[in-house]
Amino acid sequence: MENKKIKVLNPIVELDGDEMTRIIWSFIKEKLIFPYLDLKIEYYDLGINHRDSTNDQVTIDAANAIKKHKVGIKCATITPDEQRVKEFNLKKMWRSPNGTIRNIVGGTVFREPIICKNVPRLVPNWTKPICIGRHAFGDQYKATDVVIEGKGSLTMTFKSENGEEKSWNIFDYTGTGGVALSMYNTNESIYGFARSCFNKALEKKWPLYLSTKNTILKAYDGKFKDIFQEVYEKETAAFLEAKAAGRHREHVASLIERSRSAGGTGVRIKHSSLDAEGKHFTVESNEEGTGG
Repeated sequence: MENKKIKVLNPIVELDGDEMTRIIWSFIKEKLIFPYLDLKIEYYDLGINHRDSTNDQVTIDAANAIKKHKVGIKCATITPDEQRVKEFNLKKMWRSPNGTIRNIVGGTVFREPIICKNVPRLVPNWTKPICIGRHAFGDQYKATDVVIEGKGSLTMTFKSENGEEKSWNIFDYTGTGGVALSMYNTNESIYGFARSCFNKALEKKWPLYLSTKNTILKAYDGKFKDIFQEVYEKETAAFLEAKAAGRHREHVASLIERSRSAGGTGVRIKHSSLDAEGKHFTVESNEEGTGG
């Protein structure tokens, strides 16, 4: 008897990628998706050459399509450095498409392994998944970074809507110059991040750990800490306790040590914290895998 395809009611946004991922993704579609699903696809080519020819407008269009249809599937893409700019003869060093999409879509990026009984784990003691929640707005993905030439003073100025200005002296360059970086986030986005993280903890019935560097970034990461505490106390404390989940806050280094446990936790981190923790998870996996 002929198999009937499963009809998918709503469109899926497809974001094609670069190099081998295009070939692998095409194989997956032809062998594992199209024979079984009847679905409408809204296609966007995020290959580096097409992003360059559209001045990255295709990335913006793809992100808005995801906001509209609620579901998007993205392949790996190249974020060009100086060498890639020369290799592909690009107009400029385009920003990360992931960062562009995250800032348009907003929300939180949750990453969790798919556990299969017949696939051995690289880290044997991870018997339960660890779900990573990454804030998907602002921070270094929308930062302004510049090269400073020569001597001079670097200041940061905020101009309010009523015209009042407040300035901070950042650094006085006394040598040949250097570099500078300015990044931001908003209260509204952090509140949304906190609520989505607590909702995920409630859904999973797992304890929630917030990773910050508020000992160093007292105002920046301190704001994350304060908002999470407020949302916990005013909106979710009773629900979390009822589900035996709970909420904790730890420094990045402490949380990395905790990740050596069996799992079954939800970890919520900022963009910058992910660099430290992501490297740990990769190294830990490689060490366990080669040592076994």
